[in-house]
Amino acid sequence: GRVRSVRFVIMLRLCCSVVGAHALRVSSVRTFSTHVIRVSASRVSVREQGSFGTLAYRMFFVQDGKDVSPWHAIPLEGKEKDTFNFVNEIPKGTNEKMEVATKEACNPIKQDTKKGALRIIRHGVLPFNYGCMPQTWEDPRHIDKGTGYKGDNDPLDVVEIGNDPMPRGAVYPVKPLGVLALIDEEETDWKIVAIRADSPDAAHMHDIGDVDRHMPGTIDKIREWYRIYKVIDGKTPNTYGYDGQAMSRDKALSVIRDTHKSWKELVENDGLRKSFEL
Repeated sequence: GRVRSVRFVIMLRLCCSVVGAHALRVSSVRTFSTHVIRVSASRVSVREQGSFGTLAYRMFFVQDGKDVSPWHAIPLEGKEKDTFNFVNEIPKGTNEKMEVATKEACNPIKQDTKKGALRIIRHGVLPFNYGCMPQTWEDPRHIDKGTGYKGDNDPLDVVEIGNDPMPRGAVYPVKPLGVLALIDEEETDWKIVAIRADSPDAAHMHDIGDVDRHMPGTIDKIREWYRIYKVIDGKTPNTYGYDGQAMSRDKALSVIRDTHKSWKELVENDGLRKSFEL
């Protein structure tokens, strides 16, 4: 029968087998095992398939010789108290629109496409590291009271504000400091503001007010960057819920808990996954 964990239900995909280096097609068919498996974030490595900057490129996550999903197999919580794992998709100082492929087997990182072409963020390079929290899901069935819009059907986004660029595919524990409620194309797209736990600045950053004290202008830069980054593509500026305020660490933790609860429902419900093609 199904094994359930009251802490974390960590599902390993049966279809996550290592494929040949020259394989170009990635299956979108997925099944989930009934075993509860804890994958150590510190032991996960990556392997690249195809050439970077091409439609064939994929970055797979590997443990013990097997491909694992960075979304479903890496635990949400870090080893240290009050930390959460962060999967870096877009390194600071780059503008290739890389993302965890939620609709592909094993969820490798790939470059997003639009009308068959690889997406570049034309607004410019990111002034921060950007990625997601594993084992979270912004539920499209849920309309947030503060934004009036549904979730965007993706893992929870993280903006990491440390000084150093992080490699693509790096998995590190971060400290959540606050959250912004971006509204992007009529969807709620939460942005957790966090800092890498081993960053020198992390020791004196505990809440959103500490960001302005120790890194003045950072929150304004993030808020404005996401407000206008699609304008160059002919779209209207994005807006924010909650009057655009950068909300507290407590609010960020609430968003993390809620999206983790949604993720657990997602992985335990075959019909739900199929309805959202995940």
